Amino acid sequence: MKITSVFLFLVLSLPALARNPNIVLLFADDLGYGDLACYGHPYAETPNLDKLAEGGTMFTQFHVTGNWCNPSRTGLLTSRHHATMPNVSANTGFAWRKTVTQLFKEAGYVTGHFGKWHLGPEKSPGTYGMDEIKELGRHGDIPQGRDYIMYDAAMDFIERHKDEPFYVNVMGFVPHYPVNPSPQLAARFEHVAVDRSLFGRQMNSQFDDCVAIGGDINEGMRNYLGEIYGLDYQVGRLLSKLDELGLRENTIVIFSSDNGPAGVLAGNHPTDPALEENPSRNMLGSSEDLRGQKHVDYEGGVRVPFIISWPGSIPGGRVNRTSVISALDYLPTVCSLAGVSYDASWYEGEDISDIWLGASRSRKNPVFQNNNGWDKPSSILQGNWKLHLNPDGSIELYDLSTEEHEFRNVAKQFPEIAQSLERQLNKWNTTRPRKYNRNVDQMLPDPEVKPVVTGPVSSLPVDLN
Repeated sequence: MKITSVFLFLVLSLPALARNPNIVLLFADDLGYGDLACYGHPYAETPNLDKLAEGGTMFTQFHVTGNWCNPSRTGLLTSRHHATMPNVSANTGFAWRKTVTQLFKEAGYVTGHFGKWHLGPEKSPGTYGMDEIKELGRHGDIPQGRDYIMYDAAMDFIERHKDEPFYVNVMGFVPHYPVNPSPQLAARFEHVAVDRSLFGRQMNSQFDDCVAIGGDINEGMRNYLGEIYGLDYQVGRLLSKLDELGLRENTIVIFSSDNGPAGVLAGNHPTDPALEENPSRNMLGSSEDLRGQKHVDYEGGVRVPFIISWPGSIPGGRVNRTSVISALDYLPTVCSLAGVSYDASWYEGEDISDIWLGASRSRKNPVFQNNNGWDKPSSILQGNWKLHLNPDGSIELYDLSTEEHEFRNVAKQFPEIAQSLERQLNKWNTTRPRKYNRNVDQMLPDPEVKPVVTGPVSSLPVDLN
């Protein structure tokens, strides 16, 4: 009887022991590198994200693949750089490229997408292997914050599928313009009076822009902090749901943002009705004084928070300040950690699961940037060195190990490094389409080809790391 009982126990336990981890991706919209308390904001209150970071690992050199919404999401979900696609995916979709959700669906996971889309014209269930797609919460006067509805939907999805492996995207709208927190959220920060000396050059320029359009810096900051606190509250609710269902230890939670903070006008004209009505509802996101913001390739536009948690597997209480990693690496890494099969030769990203699990190395290949245009700047980051190639042919070189704010161009001091990086960037640029199409009715030929891997810049005369 004892042998039989033990055998039955083991058999009944096998499914639980063999179950692959769940994946929950939490993606903010226009959240700056310095917008969370754990990333150094002097006024932000983000207790749930701070706790997530304390129990997991924070990265300080994570780079998205685009400085605005769609290019960033494209690289994350396809591990293919958007600038290598002839048809711009914001309008046309991903064509034949297989997404992370498709791979997980094929591996037996149930998959869901909640919140912002911006991934092409088709968003019915089944698109990109997603079982459920709900675009919820763009606007609305909701006391708990405008992401409340989508987090509710994601939590419902998780509860319904708690007994099977699941993959979930939760792509919020906070703090994307217009900043519109409920009075309850903004009131939490009524005590805040901005001390400009706590911020650097980039943020003080934002303050000047706020004043120029008739805004009040203190009120603007209170509004923005209210939005961030609302986002943090939603994250806390979802994490509590995972705890309640006993899923936390078997769930990899990833939190990040699609790009850096938007400017005060957020790409809008000063006569925007929302700003005319209340100019203090502008964007006052912080890049922690990294130069630039949304729509530019300086670090402030493409370096964002990145927090990962998987209790018992990913080191807790760790801050990785040395590993340069890319959103392109997300797909191969989560596939590797979850045991999901994929053909690495079809993806540009690298499996950096060892880095997530505690290694301190950087990805092997450079990080490239371009926003689908030959009239747009492009850049390359390898180790500590970053080079920008402008449309007029001029170059900028920055040593991020000594001056990560990118205000001191050292191209003339280090001509050999600049030339080596420029050659590699030009080599990558030759792999991009000569023309780009944004119209779904005028699709350009898009052959199914594997990405061209440029390899590390081995000819640099100094150690990049």
